[in-house]
Amino acid sequence: MAGQFRSYVWDPVLILSQIVLMQTVYYGSLGLWLALVDALVRSSPSLDQMFDSEILGFSTPPGRLSMMSFILNALTCALGLLYFIRRGKQCLDFTVTVHFFHLLGCWFYSSRFPSALTWWLVQAVCIALMAVIGEYLCMRTELKEIPLNSAPKSNV
Repeated sequence: MAGQFRSYVWDPVLILSQIVLMQTVYYGSLGLWLALVDALVRSSPSLDQMFDSEILGFSTPPGRLSMMSFILNALTCALGLLYFIRRGKQCLDFTVTVHFFHLLGCWFYSSRFPSALTWWLVQAVCIALMAVIGEYLCMRTELKEIPLNSAPKSNV
């Protein structure tokens, strides 16, 4: 163990708690973005906006607004990666995990596998944005200089 900067220990409780936390951040912020967009256009909120793959689309205003909410949510979740994961190497793993559980949630909610091309495109864009921006933010904090105090401490 001597000579290592950081020891890597497999901690399943930490990993599971981080997964649950990132799912909470994902759905909490997505709900807030959808509620904000719905309030701006005076539309009634629905779980279909979050879980129905047929809602997303370029042809209707609600579809475009939902797509915008998903993309803004990817940016918000990148901040979640920065504050709760804090490791650039793990950003892609947690991003794919969050979106995999979202895929399962959509499949369970609508009782069919998502087949809309726009849903898959939006999810791919969101995965790319969340992973790249989250990794960039985490790497920036990881590369900060470690402050060293050269003055000796004395308790005389």
